[in-house]
Amino acid sequence: MAEIDRSAAAPDLVDDAQHRDGAGPSPAPTTPRGASRPYPGGTDRRTQNAQNPANRRPRGPLYAALDLGTNNCRLLIARPHEQSFRVLDGFTRIVRLGEGLSVTGKLSDAAMDRTMEALRQCRNKLREHEPARMRLIATEACRAASNGIEFIDRVERELGLKLEIVDRQTEAALAVTGCADLIDNDSTGALMFDIGGGSSELAWLDFRGGRPKRQGRMSSSIRSWQSLPVGVVSIAEKFGGVDVTSETFEAMVAFVAGHLRQFRGREKLRQMIADEPVHLIGTSGTVTTLAGLHLGLERYERQKVDGLWMNKPEIDATITALLGMSFDRRVAHPCIGRDRADLVLPGCAIFEAIRREWPTDRVRVADRGLREGILISLIDADRGDRSGRPGRGAR
Repeated sequence: MAEIDRSAAAPDLVDDAQHRDGAGPSPAPTTPRGASRPYPGGTDRRTQNAQNPANRRPRGPLYAALDLGTNNCRLLIARPHEQSFRVLDGFTRIVRLGEGLSVTGKLSDAAMDRTMEALRQCRNKLREHEPARMRLIATEACRAASNGIEFIDRVERELGLKLEIVDRQTEAALAVTGCADLIDNDSTGALMFDIGGGSSELAWLDFRGGRPKRQGRMSSSIRSWQSLPVGVVSIAEKFGGVDVTSETFEAMVAFVAGHLRQFRGREKLRQMIADEPVHLIGTSGTVTTLAGLHLGLERYERQKVDGLWMNKPEIDATITALLGMSFDRRVAHPCIGRDRADLVLPGCAIFEAIRREWPTDRVRVADRGLREGILISLIDADRGDRSGRPGRGAR
């Protein structure tokens, strides 16, 4: 597969910490998330301007991005700001749409009903804000399920939302676009990974021939990519996620490692890591959870996690500590919680397999991803249209 959207106009929103994999911290009120810094404060700027008509100024159009994954349903609504955007509203909910999919090959009735309710709330927000442009995507659960298309048709029929099932390459490119500004300026390359609920995407970025100057063009530097047919939900259903022993964890890692051997350019990437300044960048709830644990946070705080660098000893120690926790301790931990306690170790196993295959000294934690990538792509496309040049980052 990114997924902290909060404003005075949306008090029901929670900090999802880019938990497209569902293995991240428990909800906690915090700052809105998006791709630009600083983010707007906790007040609703539309309300502030409405209080004094003299303060009203012409503004740019609104954009919306919806990401329906195997585990989460997430929406962002934003307005362009300088070279990025400011988040105005959003929504996130764990729906577990892909629950049982790896066993039955179908989306269950209960999972679809849960998801429909979440999408209904997203539709209401879209009606309220009336964005000029939006892109609503569905990923692995709808790609893989035999009744995925039927579910998409039901969403359009009942809610009027036209969801697009994107292919894995598009998903990887959007995640790269959303995280591009966290790649070290001094690096000659990076390996970005997005651990999802039903699949995990990897993208090798190689800047030795030149580095794009715009975030919306970063995906043009992808030299190789791979979509693994494994995510935290599918790994948990295969190996279990409640009582995870060291032996079980190693079996998970070995299973994922078998898929990584198919990565095109695997050995060349390993050689580049040995010779050049290359780092990993992880956009998933797994790495944000590890960051929260490493920092000893009493509650998840996005501003402390997004952009954090972790080195190998720190990651090793944090995974070891997590393996030593009982399921009940994971449930009680403020950076994990009940909804994700059975998914965090499967996510760590995917992360560990990637680290062993391509060992780097540093990993950068990204609390952003697909939705941000969609917004940046849409905004870049419109800016290109207005300038008379082809839109950059547009599809």
